[in-house]
Amino acid sequence: MEGEDELRKQNADVEDDDPLVLSSQALAALQEFLADQNKTATITPTPSTVDNGGDDSDKVELVTEDWRLSQFWYEPETAETVAEEVVTLSCRFSGCRIACIACPTLYVYLKKKDPSLQVQLLEYDMRFERYGSEFTFYDYNEPEELPPQLKHCFHIIVADPPYLSKECLERVTRTISFLASPVDSLLLLLTGDVQRDHAAEMLGVRPCVFKPHHSSKLGNEFRLFISYDPGTRLGGLEEDS
Repeated sequence: MEGEDELRKQNADVEDDDPLVLSSQALAALQEFLADQNKTATITPTPSTVDNGGDDSDKVELVTEDWRLSQFWYEPETAETVAEEVVTLSCRFSGCRIACIACPTLYVYLKKKDPSLQVQLLEYDMRFERYGSEFTFYDYNEPEELPPQLKHCFHIIVADPPYLSKECLERVTRTISFLASPVDSLLLLLTGDVQRDHAAEMLGVRPCVFKPHHSSKLGNEFRLFISYDPGTRLGGLEEDS
C-alpha cells in the first residue's frame, strides 16, 4: 500500500541519519525535570489554622505538580479555607464521607486537620497511591468507571475538573451524580469563572465571594461554586449582578 511504502521510506531516511544525541546541558535539564516528578513539595500553611503540636506539624507535603496532567496546587490560604469549610460541613452528617475529585491538595489538608475524616481521593496520577485505600484511580474520560462500593455514598463532594471545557465538566458531573448520596449531599466545585453558566446549568451551584488561588499564579480567574447557603462563611454567596 502507498501509505506503507511512504512509512518504509521515512524509516529508511531516519535509519540513515546519525542517532540523536542530547547536549550535556539538555540531558542535565531532562534529568532534573524527571527527578522533580518524584520529589515532595513542602508547603507551610498560615499558623492560624494548623495543628501546632510539633516542629513538623505545620508542614503539608505534596508531590510536585505535573503540568502534563494539568496539575496546579492551591495556595495554602485557599487550601486551608476550603478544608475548614468542608470540616465544618462534615459536622452535619453522621459518619460523613467526603470525596475529593482531582483535588489532592485538599485531601492532604483535610487529613492534616482531622486524620479521622473519611476522605476518598479520586485522582488520575498514580503517585497518590501512597494514600492506600483512600486513593481511587480516576479518569474523567470514563466518569463512571469506579468501584461500585463508592456509588451514592458520599455526603460532601469537592471537585476540581482538570480542564476548563464544557465536555470535561459534563463528564465530572456524571461522576458527581455517581458518588453523591441520594438522600442529602453537598457540592463544592472549584473551576474557572468561564464555567459559571455551565456549572449553574449542570449542577445548580452558585459562586461564593471567596476566590481560590493557585501557587502557579494561573491567568484564568477561578471560583468556588457551591450547592448550599454558607451564611457568612466564604464571604457568603455572590449577589447576582
